[in-house]
Amino acid sequence: MKTYKFEIECKKNVSFESTQIIKSEDAFKYARQLWGSDIFMYESCFIILLDHGNNTIGWAKISQGGVALAIMDVKIICKYAVETLASGVILLHNHPSGNMQPSEHDKKTTARIKEALKVFEVELLDHLIISDEKYFSFNDECMFL
Repeated sequence: MKTYKFEIECKKNVSFESTQIIKSEDAFKYARQLWGSDIFMYESCFIILLDHGNNTIGWAKISQGGVALAIMDVKIICKYAVETLASGVILLHNHPSGNMQPSEHDKKTTARIKEALKVFEVELLDHLIISDEKYFSFNDECMFL
């Protein structure tokens, strides 16, 4: 199986072994590799791209913002999902403040991304808000209903 690798600013040419993601903790462990000490400085948004068996086929940095906001561009997320023929996507972003609760903006943006991906028959499997050692999962908190 081909593994896709995208160049990103914070970690050039980084590639991880394909991993099966069964639960949010698996996604958090995979995602935590994408951030360095910058997790405490500014918000960044990444996606993990998965096949039908929930195996990772790639990841991409979507945006990097300021201390309180990173733009999650729906078109860019859909572009990566379509290019890799992903069946599922996990959305990730950090809160440098350490507050794991999603904002209203986070909730609305997640809903927009979920609807947009449906057009391409790609499922938004989860949205994790992460910090150095903990995370919040939209799926675990039943916020995807």
